Amino acid sequence: MFEIPTIYWHNHSQVQEDGGDQDKAADSGDPEEAQGFRSEGPVDQEMHPLGLAIDHGLEVAEAGHTVTPKKIPSDVELMKERFSKLLLGEDMSGSGKGVSSALALSNAITNLAASVFGEQRKLEPMPPETKGRWRKEIDWLLSVTDHIVEFVASQQISKDGTSMEIMVTRQRTDLLMNVPALRKLDSMLMGYLDNFGGQNEFWYGSKNDSESPDQRKDDRWWMPVVKVPPNGLSDSSKKWLLFQKESVNQVLKAAMAINAQVLSEMSIPEDYIESLPKNGRVSLGEAIYKSIAVESFDPGQFLSTMDLSTEHKVLDLKNRIEASIIIWTRKMSTKDMKSSWGSAVSLEKRELFEERAETVMLLLKQQFPGLPQSALDISKIQYNRDVGQSVLESYSRVIESLAYNVLSRIEDVLEADAIAQDPTATESLFKPSPPPNTSDSNTEDEPECNEAPSAMTLSDFMDWSP
Repeated sequence: MFEIPTIYWHNHSQVQEDGGDQDKAADSGDPEEAQGFRSEGPVDQEMHPLGLAIDHGLEVAEAGHTVTPKKIPSDVELMKERFSKLLLGEDMSGSGKGVSSALALSNAITNLAASVFGEQRKLEPMPPETKGRWRKEIDWLLSVTDHIVEFVASQQISKDGTSMEIMVTRQRTDLLMNVPALRKLDSMLMGYLDNFGGQNEFWYGSKNDSESPDQRKDDRWWMPVVKVPPNGLSDSSKKWLLFQKESVNQVLKAAMAINAQVLSEMSIPEDYIESLPKNGRVSLGEAIYKSIAVESFDPGQFLSTMDLSTEHKVLDLKNRIEASIIIWTRKMSTKDMKSSWGSAVSLEKRELFEERAETVMLLLKQQFPGLPQSALDISKIQYNRDVGQSVLESYSRVIESLAYNVLSRIEDVLEADAIAQDPTATESLFKPSPPPNTSDSNTEDEPECNEAPSAMTLSDFMDWSP
């Protein structure tokens, strides 16, 4: 056999040790070369075998360049970087032209979620390091809410037994209620993803898998293809999937309710109001306005006549209806009906049209829970100056987005199962269940976090009768 030569790194130069070089060194009379290496610097410098350099994270550089170990930033350094960007308002020049603290914090939570959950395209547990990073960094950003307080009255008894009322500080009420609720929803969602770690009845193929060309729609070509057994999923596995679907749906509904409530409490920016048309008729367009102004109005029938074939068209309809609601609300609240807004429509009709438009908006949110933010929502987030509201809105929005994505992945598996059992079923047979009737300004129907079914594993369903 032969001996593998050992490569050393000495003074940033590669030196190979073999018998041929030693013979040449011996012939040349150089004592250092005779020992198996060539020195280009002080002899007492440290040498690292190549394998050792790789194991210890040392960078292998070309001759003449410095070799330094890869430095992993500590938590303190990462925290300094995050909060420096927040204090600078994302303006790294320090000239004071950055965004507000509220918007900077909202963007930080949004960007963190995008970097952590952006590659979550399968029903599988998150990698421990990714989950740990999310927990750590979201805790940093949420820690700001611990210092947002309000004064409340408190009874205190003095040493002589006299009762007195004093003002003390506590965390603001909306944060005191919603931050723990959102943390609970976050934890529940991670737990539901962990439940898919032990299942083996479905798996994922390549997105370019030629065996299943019809399982991947054109608008989702980047998603992996779901594979199920030839006869579909077992009854126990399907029941377990439906249970997970309902559990995730509970998280989605709770996050949507919190997000809608926070957005409804944000003030409408003046820039958005100034961009509105003079009346709701212009905002809606003639055809939509006539459909809403009919004597007998059916919101379901109204939506069935609208072109909702693409996400862009749905969002456009949502923007138009939202703008008309703002216009009619402002006109009804204006004491001087001869203002520049005009008064071509009676107050009673405006109130009726506003109620109908709000009903349509509610149905749109139920039917399309994963719809992007409307122009009004974006404007509110951009101009909002309340840090607490920004944290609640962004945190609930990223949980809502992740829950909707997980729900869609479950629907993909159920659809693949339906196609396996009936190959002629090429259309999507399952759609995410719409959330219940929840108004943006009503939180009494907001589902509690503990109302979601408790997490169960696949083995818990094996004894169920079909």
